[in-house]
Amino acid sequence: MIEVKDIVKSFDGNVVLNHVSTTMEDGKVNMIIGQSGSGKTVLLKTLIGLHTPDSGQILYDGRDMAEMRNKDIRMLHREVGVLFQGSALFDSMSVMENVLFPMEMFSHVSEAEKRERAAFCLQRVEMPEHVWNLMPNEISGGQQKRVAIARAIVLGPKYLFCDEPNSGLDPKTSLVIDALIQDITREYNICTVVNSHDMNSIMEIGDNILFLMGGKKEWQGSRHEIMESDNEALNDFVFASELFKKVRTAAQKEEK
Repeated sequence: MIEVKDIVKSFDGNVVLNHVSTTMEDGKVNMIIGQSGSGKTVLLKTLIGLHTPDSGQILYDGRDMAEMRNKDIRMLHREVGVLFQGSALFDSMSVMENVLFPMEMFSHVSEAEKRERAAFCLQRVEMPEHVWNLMPNEISGGQQKRVAIARAIVLGPKYLFCDEPNSGLDPKTSLVIDALIQDITREYNICTVVNSHDMNSIMEIGDNILFLMGGKKEWQGSRHEIMESDNEALNDFVFASELFKKVRTAAQKEEK
């Protein structure tokens, strides 16, 4: 579990996160949503440790990031997996080498054990063995996402951060990646945090959704609670399209 307590973050006097508090739960897909400029990307980067908050606390299972020593921070890094926007695979490394990379950095087990673990993760994300020695530019965008997920989970993380995981993917492939993220989250009881603007993802896998507006927490709830929300700002954002307005109307009629 990750607890965010009264976080403030500003850049050059411009407040981007304004006293944000929330809880990210284990075994759930915790989503951060909001319009461009709402602060969702800054919040994600602050959770990972790429930004230092001006004030407030971030607790990883009760451990305050601000009070961690270098040794503790290194230990925390071993518990964190990150799926970057665009996958961010190393072009000069094969599929297998990309997945092995975190273990080369943080693991002290034998080479045979590393390869066994990497193979397990690639199989878990359904990457066939005949592509393991290919380079990233030789596989599809959807396959690159699968490899990136395998790399993110290879150290067995407690926390998984995903930045726009469906960026650049077609709708069908996006659904597959969403399902994979959700399955892995539940299977390994990971605290997964997803930064997304993809409404399909929000409605498909959003177990715990934080809606930011102007750097502040505007609303929080599940994808099911969104359907019943009377928060005007949230509704204007989520149900901006005519399609989603019809979906919501239909769902409300079924409830009655």
